[in-house]
Amino acid sequence: MNHEILYRPSYSLLKIKLNKGESITAEAGAMVSMSSGIEIETKMKGGFFGALKRTVLGGESFFMNNFNASADSEITLAPALPGDVCVIEMDNSTMMVTSGSYICSTSGVQIDTKWGGAKTFFSKEGLFLLKISGSGQLYLSSYGAIHEVDLAKGETYRVDTGHMVAWAEGVDYKVTKVGGLKSTLFSGEGLVCALTGPGKIYLQSRSADAFLSWLIPQLPKKEH
Repeated sequence: MNHEILYRPSYSLLKIKLNKGESITAEAGAMVSMSSGIEIETKMKGGFFGALKRTVLGGESFFMNNFNASADSEITLAPALPGDVCVIEMDNSTMMVTSGSYICSTSGVQIDTKWGGAKTFFSKEGLFLLKISGSGQLYLSSYGAIHEVDLAKGETYRVDTGHMVAWAEGVDYKVTKVGGLKSTLFSGEGLVCALTGPGKIYLQSRSADAFLSWLIPQLPKKEH
C-alpha cells in the first residue's frame, strides 16, 4: 500500500493504491472515486453500541465503510471542507482527534470515543473526542492547511479551540481563558486550549466556527 496527497493544501485529494488483499476503513461519504477490484462493505464499527457512542458522542457517522482490494486497485478520498490531509504513522500509539477530522485508516488502527473530562465542557470540540490507537496509517483532514507543532517536555502552547485537529495522547489538554476577563469577553478569542508536552499537536489554519460567524450575518434575512 502507498499513498499520495494531491492538490494540497487548499483542496487536498488523498490517493491510496491498494495491493490485492489490503483494505482501509473510511468515514462514510469520504470516498471520491475508486477503480474496479475494490469491494465496499458497510459496517457499524465496534458493533451497535460502539457505533452509537461514536455517532452521538463523537459526532461521526454511525456506519463506516471498509474498502477491500480483490486486486491491485486505487481509491481517492477527500474531506467535506476545503483543506489539507496528513498521514500519521501509528506504532502502537494513541492520538486524540477532534470530531470531523478523521478520514480513514488502515487495518490495525482502532477507533473509539473518549470522555474529555469537565475541562472540555466549554470547548468547541465538546465533551468527547475520538481516541484512535494501534499500528498502521491514520489519515486526518483539516479546514485550511495543517500546521504541526512538536512540544518539548513541559512546554505549553495555547491554541484557539476551533483550530485543533489532533494531539498525541501524552499531551496534557485543558481549556483556559485567553487572558483577563476583558480579553476573554471582547478580544474575539474567548477560550483556548492549553496543551503541554511532550508530544506532537496538529492544528488547522482556518476555523469553521469563525467562518460561520462571518457567513451567517451575510445571509439574506427573511422578509415578513
